[in-house]
Amino acid sequence: MRHYFILLRHELRVLIITPSTYIAAVLFLGVMGFFFQELLASYAAEPSDVSPAVGFFKLFFFPVFFLTPLLTMRSLAEERRMGTIETLMTTPVTSIEVVLAKFSASYLYYLAMWVSTLSFHYVLYRFAANPQVIDPGPLLGGYLFVALSGLMFIATGIFSSAVTRSQLVAGLMAFSLTILLTLGLRKLADLALFMTTPGEMVNAVAAHVQIFQHADDFVSGVFDSRAPVFYVSTAAFMLFLSVLALDARSARS
Repeated sequence: MRHYFILLRHELRVLIITPSTYIAAVLFLGVMGFFFQELLASYAAEPSDVSPAVGFFKLFFFPVFFLTPLLTMRSLAEERRMGTIETLMTTPVTSIEVVLAKFSASYLYYLAMWVSTLSFHYVLYRFAANPQVIDPGPLLGGYLFVALSGLMFIATGIFSSAVTRSQLVAGLMAFSLTILLTLGLRKLADLALFMTTPGEMVNAVAAHVQIFQHADDFVSGVFDSRAPVFYVSTAAFMLFLSVLALDARSARS
């Protein structure tokens, strides 16, 4: 792994000069800023005992749908289309280093985007009539959830980019897989309705992969060890598949 940090610095520089990176940033901050403003307007119209941070993080999936594809779709697909991946693989680097470097760069940018939303809460704290509307518990839990779930989402995007030469196909695939992981898994529990005798395993799996429930738990201060295991293991599996796809395509080239 001695070349990993060299590759990581290169990938971070590429993200900085890539237009899709800035498109993702503008869309993300615009969408989250709009949601936060609407959330505060609803609180002003009808006061609530729940912290604004709780409602804010319940909307995590909206920006994830477009942020994940925009950050990852060109990572491996564009290099394969241009033929630079073959040149890269002739140097003394491994496919694991390449995949991890691209994943790490996208993930760090993903975290930076979410950290920038702290400014929303700072402005609220600074100008609110009652600074106690800022509850550090939901904020800490919400950002921890974002960091953990982001591992899975970004790894899914890297896998999508590893199996195709087209940025468009990679983006659409990442978008589809993200919807499947969020909205699709949310409906997994409904499978029990079509089973005459739903087993405990189905119920256990359904409870284990409920991402929206994980978000609610984290912002409520409930930490379930199943959530980190799910996100880390899924991310590792997606990255493993990405390495296999990169090796397979490099061997055919």
